[in-house]
Amino acid sequence: MIERIDGHCHYWALQRGDYGWLTPDAAHLAPIYRDFGTADMRPLAETAGIGRRILVQAAPTEAETLFLLDQGREDKAVAGVVGWVDLSTAESVGSLESLARNPLFKGVRPMLQDLDDPDWIATRPHPEAIAALKRLGLRFDALVMPQHLQSLRRFVEMHSDLPVIIDHAAKPAFAALAEDPRHGMWKIGMAELSGHTQVYCKLSGLLTELPSGRRTTPVAAAAALMPTVERLLTWFGPKRVVWGSDWPVLTLAAGYDFWIEVTELLLAELGAAERASIHGGAAKLFYGLEGGRA
Repeated sequence: MIERIDGHCHYWALQRGDYGWLTPDAAHLAPIYRDFGTADMRPLAETAGIGRRILVQAAPTEAETLFLLDQGREDKAVAGVVGWVDLSTAESVGSLESLARNPLFKGVRPMLQDLDDPDWIATRPHPEAIAALKRLGLRFDALVMPQHLQSLRRFVEMHSDLPVIIDHAAKPAFAALAEDPRHGMWKIGMAELSGHTQVYCKLSGLLTELPSGRRTTPVAAAAALMPTVERLLTWFGPKRVVWGSDWPVLTLAAGYDFWIEVTELLLAELGAAERASIHGGAAKLFYGLEGGRA
C-alpha cells in the first residue's frame, strides 16, 4: 500500500476577513463562498484513501498562516502548512524564524499571480528574506501563470539551493486561441524550469482551467489534459511531480472523486513506483515530511 498525500488544499473561515479574492459579489465564486475545513475534507480524503494533506495559504497575511497552523494542530492529517510572509522586507526574517519553530510550517507562497508586477519574483524579494528561507530549510511555492515563468526562471537561477514547486503546473491557458502567446510562454518556461533539479511541479488546479465543455466526464477531461500531463512527466519526471486537489477551489469545476478518477486515467500507463511517487512520495521528499503524527 502506498501512502497517498494531497499536496495542495485549502481551509478558510470567511469571518477572518482577509480573503481579498473571495468576495460575495463574485458570482462565479458563489459555490465556495463559505467556510471549509477538516469536517468537510476528512470524508473526501478517507474515501479516496488519502491519509495526509498540505494546507496552502489563500490570503496574503501572516494571520492566515497562524490560522492554518492552528488548524493543523487540531487536524492530525495535516502534514504541513505553506504560509505567507512579505518577502520584500527584511522584517520578514523574524516572522520566518518565528513560524519555523512550528514543525508544520514548511514554506511560503507569495500570491504572484495577483501582483501587478509580473517580474516581482525576480526583482522584489529581499535578500535577507530569501537567505532565511534557505537557512531555515523552508520551501517556496510558486503561484504563477505562463507570463511569470521567465521571471521565475531568473529567480530559480539566482537561488539554486532553494526548493521551488510550481503550483497548478503554472495554469496552462487551455481556453485561449491557438495563436495566444501564453502557449509558447508555458512550453518554453516549463521546459526551462524543469532543467533545474530543485524545481518540482504540482499536478493540481488543472480542471478549473479547462473549459467546461472539455470536462463533461472524467474520460473527456483526461483526454483533454493528457498532452499537458505527458509534457510535465517528460520534463519533470514522476519523482518531481506532486499530486494535489486544490480543494475546495476544485469544486468550481468538479468533485474530489471526479479529479481522483481523472488522475487515475492520466497515470494509468505508469508503473506502480511512478504512481506512488506522484501520489505521495514526491510530496514527502519536497516538503520533508516525516511519518504521520500520533
